[in-house]
Amino acid sequence: MSEIETQLTDGVLTVTLNRPDKKNAITQAMYEALAEATERARTDPAVRVLLFKGQGDSFSAGNDIGDFIAQGSAAPDAQALDMPVFRFLKALADCDRPVVAAVQGRAVGIGLTLLLHCDLVVAAEDALLSAPFVNLALAPEAASSLLLPAVLGHQRAFELFALGQPIDGRTALAWGLVNRAVPAAEVEATAVDMARQLAGRAPNSLRKTKALMRDAERLWAIMQSEGHAFGSQMRSPEAMEAFRAFTQKRAPKFD
Repeated sequence: MSEIETQLTDGVLTVTLNRPDKKNAITQAMYEALAEATERARTDPAVRVLLFKGQGDSFSAGNDIGDFIAQGSAAPDAQALDMPVFRFLKALADCDRPVVAAVQGRAVGIGLTLLLHCDLVVAAEDALLSAPFVNLALAPEAASSLLLPAVLGHQRAFELFALGQPIDGRTALAWGLVNRAVPAAEVEATAVDMARQLAGRAPNSLRKTKALMRDAERLWAIMQSEGHAFGSQMRSPEAMEAFRAFTQKRAPKFD
């Protein structure tokens, strides 16, 4: 069974993170498949809407730390932007179709920052959303250094980045990060209903509306700047200590 599953129904391309035993933590191979699906959403005229969801009890635990360290340490700075994760991020920035997300359980790191590229987000009331980049001695990604403050304001965005503490679905709704907060059992059905409504709207009108609301070139420029900061920090002594502490389930000790 594939760790990224896709299904096109009535104009809605559903992309499912299907690694529930690992809380849908994302590997570079999964990023490659996510990039292909997101690029398809833009180029396939049969796709009207892109819908992301997770299998199991979590949306995504973020990057698979072991896989990410191995892939990142193998790529020199000049080639870091050629990693599959950046192909996916570029596809997100360029995507002109409406994007919907159905979020349950944990949404960590990219599991949260992905939502900033979605046009409609349905979250479980008890979902837990977090961006613990500083906890891992890393830096923000996916243009979240631009988009998260734009949605939440500087102070709330900085709190999520710097303290890394999760907020629940109800708080995410109050803060404007999601469109709906519903009981967990209703998340997928609500998101599918909204996606189908979008699929029935005038497609060119939707694409032009989205294009007017987003600057894809600026988003990609920010993603590249973040990528350099993320990559250099990932190879830093701080990050190595944070990763060791994470795997050893202890608090890191920074000099």
